Amino acid sequence: MVAFASNSILNRFAVDSGSIDPGSFAIVRVIAGAVTLMVLVLLKRGRMEFLSGRRLVGGGSLSLYLVGFSLAYLTLDAGVGALILFGVVQMTMFLVTALTGTPPSARQLTGAGVAFAGLAWVLWPSEGALVDITGAALMMAAGVGWGFYTLVGRQERDALSGTAANFVVALPITMTCILIVLDVRELTMEGILLAVICGAVTSGLGYALWYRVLPNLAAAVAGTVQLSVPIIALLSGALLLGEAMSVDLVFGAALVLGGITLASTKRKK
Repeated sequence: MVAFASNSILNRFAVDSGSIDPGSFAIVRVIAGAVTLMVLVLLKRGRMEFLSGRRLVGGGSLSLYLVGFSLAYLTLDAGVGALILFGVVQMTMFLVTALTGTPPSARQLTGAGVAFAGLAWVLWPSEGALVDITGAALMMAAGVGWGFYTLVGRQERDALSGTAANFVVALPITMTCILIVLDVRELTMEGILLAVICGAVTSGLGYALWYRVLPNLAAAVAGTVQLSVPIIALLSGALLLGEAMSVDLVFGAALVLGGITLASTKRKK
């Protein structure tokens, strides 16, 4: 979750500093992730599987997430976007697991509700704020994509090879969509370096680690745990970028962590 939150921090810092434009950052990020993971798979003499139903869903859902995420933040504030994204991720995972015969327990549902309430407390738009409909729809699509990407990862046999193959499948789709819609115009060495770190480390290796731990998590728990990402990003922004720390943030973070603990632990008999 720290790696996922770091994606937002790196993206925000690189773009806000003027080091790189959003389109270039997204493209370099995807390329760096795909290249890094492919090299690691080759070094360990692993194999990447491309022609399977799992890869089609994994690569396709990753593309949907990356494109929706990149385009949505053209019109959405960071907080509102995070609220929509992780709310939809959680609802997608709960709905799919319920329909496939493994519904979440009452304890997991309660924990998820508490965590989402904490996230909403921190990120709810202020009075009079308007949410762009197109941006919200794109972020909802990104949430559905990441939800399915997470669910598919629970059946992945080799986390590194699976993530590498997903990035390779997602690369041409993501690049094409971004180049069509976004204006790629500004590149500096600092911006490229930040995008490479984001793609190779916090995205590529972070997603591989996520695929590694997913088989050990119930789907409902995996959905709830991800609600901590916006809180980690906000706290990191306050510590690293000098952004304001509020009482609402501390209270919301406590609710999110409490909800995650409730959802991911079992009651002692």
